[in-house]
Amino acid sequence: MSKVPDPNGFEAKLDRIDAIVNLLQNGQPTLEESIALFKEGKGLARECEALLKSAQSQVDEAMAEPPAPPRSANGGEGGGELPF
Repeated sequence: MSKVPDPNGFEAKLDRIDAIVNLLQNGQPTLEESIALFKEGKGLARECEALLKSAQSQVDEAMAEPPAPPRSANGGEGGGELPF
């Protein structure tokens, strides 16, 4: 089953920024359209930065957690017993 991309997700925002850059570089927007596109892109860039910071915090937090103790063969917490 294929996953439907989140329209508010990082990848979608990055795709929109790319489209805006292409429009500004290759299109012929009016000055007003260019300003509106620039503002939209700037806002999306801020949102992407916040998402990246949040992801980095989650990774940092996961890396700081101590590893879970090994489980024994009977499913309980490891008490130094080998599972075999």
